[in-house]
Amino acid sequence: MRKYKKIVAAVATITGIVAVGFALAQPAPGPMSFFLTSRGSGNGGNLGGLAGADRICQDLAQAAGHGALTWRAYLSTQGQGAVNARDRIGPGPWFNVRGARIAQNVDELHSSGNRLAVFTALDERGNQIPGSGFSPNRHDILTGSTPEGRAYPAGADMTCANWTSSSDEGGAKARVGHHDYAQWNSTHDSRGCSQQALVSTGGDGLFYCFALPAQQ
Repeated sequence: MRKYKKIVAAVATITGIVAVGFALAQPAPGPMSFFLTSRGSGNGGNLGGLAGADRICQDLAQAAGHGALTWRAYLSTQGQGAVNARDRIGPGPWFNVRGARIAQNVDELHSSGNRLAVFTALDERGNQIPGSGFSPNRHDILTGSTPEGRAYPAGADMTCANWTSSSDEGGAKARVGHHDYAQWNSTHDSRGCSQQALVSTGGDGLFYCFALPAQQ
């Protein structure tokens, strides 16, 4: 009996140490500054350009009670005046609606150290977006970006004509990431830029939104 009690005590101690260690490993929570949109424009890759995408971010945040911040879509553009998605979202840190930290800064966001996953990349109201294994699957997230969060060179369209096209003609397409996989921002190309084309590969025209610091 004594031996049994010692074993139970030892297991309890180890369990406690593991639990404490896990708790200490979790970053401190913070105010919401990141979400995955619950909807897109409804017009495929035509988001109204970067300004239109930012407006969608702002409107969704406003409706969810977070409109006091300035929100930016995580999207790159190509060609003259190309924009890198990583350069539009501020310095971080970013937290989801439940206070879980996604990344401390831009470098961590674009490294294996980020905490983006299907259960952390929540929409503006804290809902989980269905990924692989769900029907419908909505895990194709528009970014138009390389894994480093940068723009692709001019040439092959990777941004649905800088987020102004819903065409499937002439090689129109977008680079998408998967919010439920490690390659959250750059996984494969879409089949086109129409809503139907985005849905056909497991998307819905959704994208990531990040809040700028209050002073920006």
